[in-house]
Amino acid sequence: MTREQRSAADDALFVGLDVGTSGCRAVAIDRAGCARALARSPIDAPLRPAPGWCEQDPEVWWQAVLGTLRRLGAELPKGRPACICLDATSATLLLAAPDGAPAGPALLYSDRRAAPEAALIDRAAPPDSPARGPTSSLAKLLHLQGRFVAHRRLLALHQADWILGRLTGRYGVSDWNNALKLGYDAERLGWPDWVRDLIPGDILLPEVLRPGAPVGPLAEAVAAELGWSPATRVLAGTTDSTAAVMAAGAGAPGDAVTCLGSTLVLKIVAARPVTASAYGVYSHRLGESWLVGGASNSGGAVLRRYFSDQEIASLSLAIDPERPSGLDYYPLPAPGERFPRHDPDLAPRLAPRPADPSRFLHGLLEGITRIEAEGYARLAELGAPPPRRVLSIGGGALNPTWTRLRARILGIPVLPAEHQDAAYGAALLGRARCGAR
Repeated sequence: MTREQRSAADDALFVGLDVGTSGCRAVAIDRAGCARALARSPIDAPLRPAPGWCEQDPEVWWQAVLGTLRRLGAELPKGRPACICLDATSATLLLAAPDGAPAGPALLYSDRRAAPEAALIDRAAPPDSPARGPTSSLAKLLHLQGRFVAHRRLLALHQADWILGRLTGRYGVSDWNNALKLGYDAERLGWPDWVRDLIPGDILLPEVLRPGAPVGPLAEAVAAELGWSPATRVLAGTTDSTAAVMAAGAGAPGDAVTCLGSTLVLKIVAARPVTASAYGVYSHRLGESWLVGGASNSGGAVLRRYFSDQEIASLSLAIDPERPSGLDYYPLPAPGERFPRHDPDLAPRLAPRPADPSRFLHGLLEGITRIEAEGYARLAELGAPPPRRVLSIGGGALNPTWTRLRARILGIPVLPAEHQDAAYGAALLGRARCGAR
């Protein structure tokens, strides 16, 4: 390697792009993992034309991606990106022509209109398949093909897949993580026969690559618009939740990540996959490891029913996290729980309510933490390793009182993650795959 080549390699930057339904965010990191530039753009709110429906024009994603990458480029120091790696929302799906032209709007991850198609999948899929349920990618595909297929071949593309196509001009590529809820078998690395039997012949399933695998160079027209080199490599991506775990620093079996957002989401790195559809537990492949996850209906949404963020911060100062509150709550926003208990009729337990608001908050924080502990115990019961440490992301991770309380109840180290931005996780994936000299 010449001196000039070594200098260029040292200056290499790795871009992570996180695309959601309300915004797009990008970060460029160097070889040391330091963020060198950040940019973001809003995305117009999705449409909800009927109860349970949620759809979006894919073009709004692309305009946000272009705007974000332009802003990022304007902030970049010396050196241009070596690669771009992206993450996007899981189970957001559209059908598109081979040239990428959408056949209609994308159905977002929360869209539930495909209940009849989910019933068809239930009769064909294995009991623990992540492709079950009306919000799965596969259910959406079956619903959309009935609306848009008119004797023409169409590609089934997730949000990340379609954006990859816009960046490279190569459509019809997905990754292990995004393809999971389309029925892809990430353990055997192929499409099962039962999936192919369900898919009409005029629908093309994507080629599925390992997250971070090279897809192709940046399309020349896109490179010219951004002012970037057409030699910039574009890599297969992942889902937003998986990228957030990567950002948090989880990598070894037993590393756990708890997201303390509106809901309580648990993830743990395991040596083998674990699936239990009754609990909504499934596994994303991370190289030779697996990311096992489950989500409770409990979480920050319950706290915000009673307290503002400012009140939570203030009242937490009066809580001694080393002492129990004496209250026995199971905080839920409404009846029904899937994980760690499978009980659609489980009632919230939020009584008695003390007059002291700080003690009430103490009881709520303890209740959510006991659900967290029960969740990791459930994952271990199903075959995952017990957690050796927990990295925390989400708004609740910023509350030091809650962190100490959780460490007491969980009995293991609980640490706020140094990074929790999914775009940063995607950038780390890109660095790992194209950063070797």
